[in-house]
Amino acid sequence: MWGLAVTKYATQTEVTSSRSRDEIERTLERYGADQFMYGWQDSSAVIAFRMSGRHVKFVLPLPSKEDKAFTEYVSRGKLWARTEEAARKLYEQAVRSKWRALALVVKAKLEAVESGISEFDSEFMANIVLPGGETVGEWMRPQIAEAYRIGQVPTVLPMLPDHSKGGQNG
Repeated sequence: MWGLAVTKYATQTEVTSSRSRDEIERTLERYGADQFMYGWQDSSAVIAFRMSGRHVKFVLPLPSKEDKAFTEYVSRGKLWARTEEAARKLYEQAVRSKWRALALVVKAKLEAVESGISEFDSEFMANIVLPGGETVGEWMRPQIAEAYRIGQVPTVLPMLPDHSKGGQNG
């Protein structure tokens, strides 16, 4: 579909984005968060909260209103333009679906922690905000890519064992 990543989860949901955000906030409160915020811009939305002594941030990528998946369609081998109203409805459905998926992810992670399946830091690690404002995921992604590129753990990660030297601790 014109390069737009279409999710299968909640593709027909009628739950509004604001109801999903409210659900996320209520879920976080129920599991012990003591701060919550959200914001948005054209290309993304963000939720952030504080829980278990950690600041956590999720950035939710949003589709572009101009994406051809919303503005055009093919019928009988011919490309047609959608009406503005039809394009708006498709876009809003895609945004609602994204918010439903985020609500599911947050709830699942919190329940995994609550039921003892996992620990908070393990579940939310990529989204924990470091003192400099960057998330652990943002900080680690280039290091992971470099480790795979060179075939070994770089020295910038000294807490990990260096298996290339044959020992557990280097």
